[in-house]
Amino acid sequence: MQDTSPQKGIKHIYRRKRRRVTGLSFNRLVPNILTMLGLCAGLSAIKFAMVGKFTHAAGALVIAACMDGLDGRIARLLKGTSRFGAEFDSLSDFVCFGVVPPFVLMLWALPATDRLSFIPISLFTVCMALRLARFNSALDDENAPEYAANFFSGVPAPAGAGLALFPVFLGLEAQRNHMPEIEQFAHSPWLSAGCLIVTALLLVSTLPIWSFKNFKVPARYILPLLLGTGTYAAILIAEPWGALAIAGVIYLIMIPLSRRSYWRLRREAEEAWEPVEDSSTKSPNA
Repeated sequence: MQDTSPQKGIKHIYRRKRRRVTGLSFNRLVPNILTMLGLCAGLSAIKFAMVGKFTHAAGALVIAACMDGLDGRIARLLKGTSRFGAEFDSLSDFVCFGVVPPFVLMLWALPATDRLSFIPISLFTVCMALRLARFNSALDDENAPEYAANFFSGVPAPAGAGLALFPVFLGLEAQRNHMPEIEQFAHSPWLSAGCLIVTALLLVSTLPIWSFKNFKVPARYILPLLLGTGTYAAILIAEPWGALAIAGVIYLIMIPLSRRSYWRLRREAEEAWEPVEDSSTKSPNA
């Protein structure tokens, strides 16, 4: 006997009207959310710098750099990579690392009324835009050698922002430890302008820089690397601004080493592809 109860009819109507939700999964949105948070952190640095809170401004830019380092890796882990995410990340990098650092340095040491102070500011921002545009165009390059995947061409955007903010890190560390001479030196307009100009040239350079994305650590270096990372983390907690300033100096020292590593890999790849002469074609009198 067929069941014609009202309760069954209500359930049938509910099943018929219910629609499946269409759209992106939350996993694919997580990287874009991280990029958005990094962009908000970079914009917050402008606000803090305008009211003279350079400690908060530098901290906000550090957070933006951390978000930039996480969003791409999490996107690959969650299989949420997309063209939109890549373009959004590039635009966020330009704002956070191409516009905010020179703006902070302008309020830190470069007088806005000085006409010459605008030259290094604009040079840095223009070079950052060129560097990001070159990076985006290189994403579609399928002819790049395999060893080139371990290197950036020029200093990447977050590292460039960190190098440019060296005077701020140095000044905050001197202010924290009551070193007026070093603090006065950190507020020198020439130091800020020099950091902007040198970093701008490194951004648009073709120097090969280790990317550490596919970097393989030899087994004998794993333990020293872990110990060094733990030591640096302790220093970063105890003396954060000094640790960031030292990290910038170490990064500059690392550039010649990465260049030497690149040319070694390139030489090995060229030697591997050299045509080997067939011994059977040689003359007996050779």
